[in-house]
Amino acid sequence: QLQASGGGLVQAGGSLRLSCAASGRTFGSYTLAWIRQAPGKERVFVAAIRWNGGNTYYLDSVKGRFTISRDNAKNTVFLQMNSLKPEDTAVYYCAAGRLILSSIYDPNLYNYWGQGTQVTVSS
Repeated sequence: QLQASGGGLVQAGGSLRLSCAASGRTFGSYTLAWIRQAPGKERVFVAAIRWNGGNTYYLDSVKGRFTISRDNAKNTVFLQMNSLKPEDTAVYYCAAGRLILSSIYDPNLYNYWGQGTQVTVSS
């Protein structure tokens, strides 16, 4: 089970920190990701982290602004979002999957999903 939280309304240039608490299974061999969906648009990969090893991967448009991290002891993944832009507005989902590197950027290949959390960035 994945439980996302931390969304909200923020002005452009502001920051938010999303959290995804994982429970009910061991995610040691999994990739944990944040995926977003804006109204009327398809889901888009935002960032991912390998639970073992901690390698991280980002959508080009969020590199340098967003940071994904994990706390093994708390079984939680975070997404620190800085310098937010109106185009970052979306519902953000956390997801998990046992994926090879070439697959982690495809939202459709993740097996486990949390409920979304709304992020709204005003201009």
